[in-house]
Amino acid sequence: MTVAVYYFPNYHQDTRNHQIHGAGWNEWELVKNASPRFPGHRQPRIPLWGYEDESDPVVMARKIDAAADHGVDVFLFDWYWYNDGQFLEKGLEQGFLQAANNNRLQFGIMWANHDWIDIHPARLFECRQNDHRLLYAGKVNREAFERATDYVIEHYFKHPSYWKIGGAPYFSFYDLSLLLQSLGGVESTRQALASFRAKTIAAGFPDLHLNQVLWNYNVLPGESRSNGAGVMLKSLGYNSFTSYVWIHHVAMEQFPQTNYLDVFQKYLEYWERITGEMDLPYYPNLTMGWDSTPRTTQSEVFENAGYPFTPILKDNTPENFHRALEEINKRMNSLNIPILTINAWNEWTEGSYLEPDTHYGTAYLEAIRDVFGNHNADRPFEKIRMIKD
Repeated sequence: MTVAVYYFPNYHQDTRNHQIHGAGWNEWELVKNASPRFPGHRQPRIPLWGYEDESDPVVMARKIDAAADHGVDVFLFDWYWYNDGQFLEKGLEQGFLQAANNNRLQFGIMWANHDWIDIHPARLFECRQNDHRLLYAGKVNREAFERATDYVIEHYFKHPSYWKIGGAPYFSFYDLSLLLQSLGGVESTRQALASFRAKTIAAGFPDLHLNQVLWNYNVLPGESRSNGAGVMLKSLGYNSFTSYVWIHHVAMEQFPQTNYLDVFQKYLEYWERITGEMDLPYYPNLTMGWDSTPRTTQSEVFENAGYPFTPILKDNTPENFHRALEEINKRMNSLNIPILTINAWNEWTEGSYLEPDTHYGTAYLEAIRDVFGNHNADRPFEKIRMIKD
């Protein structure tokens, strides 16, 4: 069993962020400024380790140890590359790759090839109209695609800690629709992905494992069911598909809060349905929680107006997270599924994080260790006392 946890690297200093938000800004500012949006709403969430700089190798080393000692195998980095180059790369390149203990954990890349819009924080009237200012376009041209994949092969795939499946580096895309738009349709995308695979093999690897995060799959004219996407993914050369977060597949029907276990049960129904429709291996997902209110303008009315003005998941306690883990583990074992993705290590501004906070300590990490075992630990991680407000 491989446990791969998504890692969102917006907790360090980045030039693009400074140009938009001012010098020194990163997403910790939204975490610090979050406030309760309705009675009983637990905000702000306070990181037990403080508002750390993930680009510091010493800081990242503690994250690596905590993950490895609690049964996590892979940090699957959200990775950004636009026509004019990278964004938010320092958490990986200065943090993880320079950490003295990065041999304890594997890392992989999920190209977050979505538009980057101005929602830090979002304004209510923009959400009502679904009209946000575009900052960086996720759509890239073929030249940028080739530069990005060349960079990945040289700087990441060749690192000894890069995640490989049967020797083949794992590489995932977030937005199928934008990938097709970027590269000019199905056939030209197939050629681009074939080029990526050929370059990977030429670099000395036996193959490339291509994975797609599937959520906005109705991408062809007239397509209304996902079996069209299944045929297309196979024709594009994909090896597997997965999910990023449960709410991509399950509507949160109660506002301002929807029950965590209710959403989990509906996700299990999606899992069963999608695997019946798709002739491609599916790696299931576990979601820790959802609360995107830190990305909303805190002084405005909180209403169900679209992301990030959305319902939150309530009762995503460590106990319920543990129950979901056990059920997913049982199903994976019965189906002989080798990989689980988890959202997320540190999506603090979306309320889905395994990093310890001052309320539950390391309880979520301990749940992973209890269910999947401490199978990759070389030395014990000092247990942090659980603190309850």
